[in-house]
Amino acid sequence: MSMPGGMEWVLIALVVLLLFGGKKIPELAKGLGSGIKNFKKAVKEDDEETVVKTEEKIEDKKSETKSESTNETKNA
Repeated sequence: MSMPGGMEWVLIALVVLLLFGGKKIPELAKGLGSGIKNFKKAVKEDDEETVVKTEEKIEDKKSETKSESTNETKNA
């Protein structure tokens, strides 16, 4: 099954217009747009949290390595 062509898109637009009416379509588009915006914002925040957690893990590993090397030099 392939993507709809030009006439198919026109037919789909007409059906949507008939089902929802001219006044309701902008409201639906606005709701869809705000939903997409909120989704992108949540994904971005999640990515930032992941980066922070990864950086914290790296710092913890570095401090563990430093304390282990300090203990080894004290024991030697």
